[in-house]
Amino acid sequence: MSAALNIRLRYFASIREALGCGAEDLSTGAATVGALRDELLARGGAYAEALGRQRPVRMALDQTLCEESAALVDGAELAFFPPVTGG
Repeated sequence: MSAALNIRLRYFASIREALGCGAEDLSTGAATVGALRDELLARGGAYAEALGRQRPVRMALDQTLCEESAALVDGAELAFFPPVTGG
């Protein structure tokens, strides 16, 4: 496992409602967004339901949309939100 990174997680819309919180700070050894998502899924319960692979979840790393392969850095902010539709 690599050195622990301190990441600020933010949750929006239906994900925030399912988890019952809008943000949390996490110390992780995950190197990528996908690995961190897996770590959250492993918590089970509401996390597994809201962030499950079967769900369309968008992610933004430091306020820029990203893929799961994006590398995490210490102090980063990672946001999870459902796709939005507009008109």
